[in-house]
Amino acid sequence: MIPRDVRQRLNEAHAAGDYRPLLALIPYAGLIGIECERRGDELLFRLPANPDNVGNPLLPAIHGGVIAGFMELSAALYLLIYSESVSIPKIIDFSIDYLRAGHLRDTFAHCQLWRQGRRVTNVAITAWQADRDTPIATARAHFKIEPEKPLK
Repeated sequence: MIPRDVRQRLNEAHAAGDYRPLLALIPYAGLIGIECERRGDELLFRLPANPDNVGNPLLPAIHGGVIAGFMELSAALYLLIYSESVSIPKIIDFSIDYLRAGHLRDTFAHCQLWRQGRRVTNVAITAWQADRDTPIATARAHFKIEPEKPLK
C-alpha cells in the first residue's frame, strides 16, 4: 500500500508538474541527482553531469551502475506516476544493453509502457545524451504491481 502522505505528494506533484518533492523522498535519486520533467503527456528524466557519477576517469564516462540505476529508477517513477497500482511498483527483472559510453554530460531517459497486465508490467527505457536517436543504453524492466481492485 502506498502511504497516504506519499500518495498526496504524488498527486500534488503530478498536478503541478513539479516532481522535486516526490524525488526528495528517494535518497538514491538525490545521491545521483535525478530530475523529472513533464512535457505534455510524456515524462522526461534527466541525470545531470556530475563528476561523482564517473566510473572511468580516463574518458571520463559515467559508471555503468549509475546509468542502470538511473534507468531503473526512471521506470519505477514512471509507473508510480502513471499506473493505478495501490502499491509502489516492485522490480522483478531488469535487463540493460549498453550501446556506447555515457560521457560526462547530461543524460536523459524516456520510458514506454509495453504491457500492463493484472500483476506484472513491462517497461522499455531508452537513455541518450546529445541525440535522442543515438541511445547510450536501452533496458527492459518488469515490475510487480497491485491492481486497484482485488482480483477474483
